[in-house]
Amino acid sequence: MEVSQLNTKTHFHARSNSMPSRPHPLILQCNEHLDRLRSSNEASSSSSSLNHKLGGLQDLHECVEKLFQLPLSQEALNHECQENRVDELLNGSLRLLDVCTAAKDSLLHTKECMRELQSVIRRRKGGEVELKAEIKKFLTSRKVVKKAISKALANLKGTSKNCNISSANKDNQLISLLENVEEVTLSTFQALLQLISGTTQSKSSSWSLVSKKVSCSQLAYESEFAQLDEALQSCMFAKTSKFESMNKLQNQLEKVESLTHDLEEGLEFLFRRLIKTRVALLNILNH
Repeated sequence: MEVSQLNTKTHFHARSNSMPSRPHPLILQCNEHLDRLRSSNEASSSSSSLNHKLGGLQDLHECVEKLFQLPLSQEALNHECQENRVDELLNGSLRLLDVCTAAKDSLLHTKECMRELQSVIRRRKGGEVELKAEIKKFLTSRKVVKKAISKALANLKGTSKNCNISSANKDNQLISLLENVEEVTLSTFQALLQLISGTTQSKSSSWSLVSKKVSCSQLAYESEFAQLDEALQSCMFAKTSKFESMNKLQNQLEKVESLTHDLEEGLEFLFRRLIKTRVALLNILNH
């Protein structure tokens, strides 16, 4: 009985020599998605690029979901010699859900504050005092968001070691693939969190450990969220050109509102995929 279509090498002894051991087409498809995402990591971490990467992640995790439906995948995951690696995959699925949730919460918090500020701007009833109070509230909210993101990123410090814990044993193509999927997904989430926080990473920064493939030059991009922070500060403390500062703030609010909507849609779709993947993995292991 042929059980190693998913593996180039295998520990199974009941392997048929009449059938060549080669990757399943879904394995190849997943690897193609991974290659495209890794290539995009070498290009840019702008908002448009990250939106594109979220779409790529959706395709990748949809492919993984189909892969889990194969009997050969279920057999490979249930093989006792892979037990430790499968446990790490379960831990990894929680890491992905946690980071995705952190990104979703950060966007939701920012969006709510934007709506309140835009409402004050449209009413124009409270005058400058109410406007500055709302801007101050927004700036305080942004500090809360940045603190939460900083905590989420700090929790990723040891993730690269976790992702590579079984790098010496790459005989199971399926599990190796899933480890690579986790690494690329975390790398994209990390870049997204950094974009939302409006910060950039210097060459000396030590907290970015998830993906060494992301070059420092990518992160020199000043995100729309960073520009919004600047516009809020300018409008709050400007002593001259208040009209110009207000116009800049309104324009930036519109840009971030549109971007937030796109990112929220991508994250929500991906979040549902991550849940399905974890449920499928648990079902296979409990079968």
